[in-house]
Amino acid sequence: MRTYDFTPLYRSTVGFDRLAGMLDQVLTNENTGQSYPPYNIEKTGENAYRITVAVAGFSEDELNIEARDGQLVISGKKAAEDKEANYLHRGIATRAFERRFQLADHVRATGAKTENGLLHVDLVREVPEALKPRRIAIESGSQKAVESETVDA
Repeated sequence: MRTYDFTPLYRSTVGFDRLAGMLDQVLTNENTGQSYPPYNIEKTGENAYRITVAVAGFSEDELNIEARDGQLVISGKKAAEDKEANYLHRGIATRAFERRFQLADHVRATGAKTENGLLHVDLVREVPEALKPRRIAIESGSQKAVESETVDA
């Protein structure tokens, strides 16, 4: 198992600590071997994404979705379990879980729904108008630039 030390990166860069922190977090999460519950991430449009998490056995009120600090946190906790059940085989996992997804800048959750034991969380990337590229008119000696226009990218 490999471990990476990002201390030199922290010492020699200014303003990139978030990037180093994300790399450190991703590598730490991969080493833990967390595989429950399984999930898919798909791109549904140019600026649209969907995270699908398998949540069989959980009702909507036992699931929680939060967006905080640039992360999407999906967690589930079963209500009180039926103690009188006498299982011969128990293969459906209903243990509590928490899945964290690091979101890029300007990505936000727009909705969530459950369907056939799957939780679908829709995401959209909305770049603010102030951060979109703008075309700056070049004025010549005889012409004057009136206004700049926004470039659709």
